[in-house]
Amino acid sequence: MTGRISGVLAGGGAASPLGLKWLAQSLAALCLVVSSAGCILTKDLPDPALDIPDGYKAARLATAPDKPPTLDWWRGFRSPELTQLMEEAQTVNLDIAAATARFVQADAQARIAGAPLLPNVSGSGSENNNRTSGSSASGLTNGGRETVTYGASLSASYELDFWGKNRDAAQAAEETAVANRFDRDVVALTTLTTVANAYFQVLASQDRIRTAQRNIASATRILDAIKQRLSAGTGTDLDVAQQESVLANQRALVPPLKQTLDQNINALAVLVSRPPEAVRVAGGTLNQIASPRVTPGLPSELLTQRPDIRRQEAQLASATANIGNARAQFFPSIQLTGQGGYQSSALVSLFQPHAAFFSLVGSATQPIFDGGKILGNFEFTKAKQDELLQTYRKTVVQAFADVDNALMSIRQTTEKLRLQREVVAASRRAFQLSEQQLRAGTADIVTVLNTQLTLFQAEDSLSQAQLARLLAIVSLYQALGGGWEPRMERPVDAL
Repeated sequence: MTGRISGVLAGGGAASPLGLKWLAQSLAALCLVVSSAGCILTKDLPDPALDIPDGYKAARLATAPDKPPTLDWWRGFRSPELTQLMEEAQTVNLDIAAATARFVQADAQARIAGAPLLPNVSGSGSENNNRTSGSSASGLTNGGRETVTYGASLSASYELDFWGKNRDAAQAAEETAVANRFDRDVVALTTLTTVANAYFQVLASQDRIRTAQRNIASATRILDAIKQRLSAGTGTDLDVAQQESVLANQRALVPPLKQTLDQNINALAVLVSRPPEAVRVAGGTLNQIASPRVTPGLPSELLTQRPDIRRQEAQLASATANIGNARAQFFPSIQLTGQGGYQSSALVSLFQPHAAFFSLVGSATQPIFDGGKILGNFEFTKAKQDELLQTYRKTVVQAFADVDNALMSIRQTTEKLRLQREVVAASRRAFQLSEQQLRAGTADIVTVLNTQLTLFQAEDSLSQAQLARLLAIVSLYQALGGGWEPRMERPVDAL
């Protein structure tokens, strides 16, 4: 049951009459009732009925349990330039700034929604001038009559939230504001992981360009050696043409790599909110990047760490509060209106006791027929809650899958990187031997072509394998919700 109390109370230096005191006391008593109003209907979040696993099936890669991801997790890669880009992105990224503005808007909306729970007080003063006509029915005229009335009042209104309608609306807005805060954390985490991925793409592109340039130099050496054999009469034009094709293919690989490099540098510029012309990324090599080891923790801990899970939980709480608001609209509302103040034709006697007035009116309203509007709104809010409940459940299940996928990806890319290094070592040795035999005149040209192509592909694949492992580590940080607050150690005497 909801109701609104409106009062117009006088203001002034004189003491209030007994009637105004009674009205003020009535309003105060009703305000005390509000402290217990709205408690008839209690609501809890629906049970998501989730099956929380005891551990991740791919968590064998985890390190000691006392090393969870730190808040500044990107420092584990030991790249000063990456750290600088990360810190700059946190400060100036436009997506983060927009998300921050959204939760400021949500806070303002929560204050608006909570306004009916607090009194609304305003004061006013008036001067009313009236003059009667100077003519009469007999045709005679006179000077007419002019009167002046002065008034001063204090208005206060308050809604008695007996069924909790306004309380639930305020709670729904507050939970929405909480959801927007976690949405900002989601945007920030996505931004930081994008910065890391783009930076590693820059390093990988630089590594691949350097590899391509080395391969071009190697192919040029082989071409010179084949031309020498042709001049000596031990080679053929076909041998020269085949090697020229190999050299041309290596040169053709460079422009796309440079394009990828420029695109990722430009992506970093956007992430730090600067034009590409104002951003300089030195880069380097993936070989200088450390590979931090990350502990995934327990699946139950993930529920409090991932901001998208917390966001969905807050949205579900908001929808649950909206159900309470929609349910309260079925019940009657009681409206009390109080008016009081001072009114006088003389300003000097405005605040005298005889100039005071007040009135108190009560009314009750019960919805009887509205074409199904209230029922439709109630069913809509229940369906909305069910939708958000299913979305929450899917978010949690997807989070578990994300962590398992990231752990498995780290394991497989680590093994792939180890094997690829062996491939490169063997391919490089085979190419060196074939080049030596070529210069000695004992090598088959087909063998030389095969060994150099195998080496070129192996070296390029090695850079891609290094990149894939780093991206897998970043994806694990993202799947875990970024950095975690330091764990509190229990005192020894509490064990």
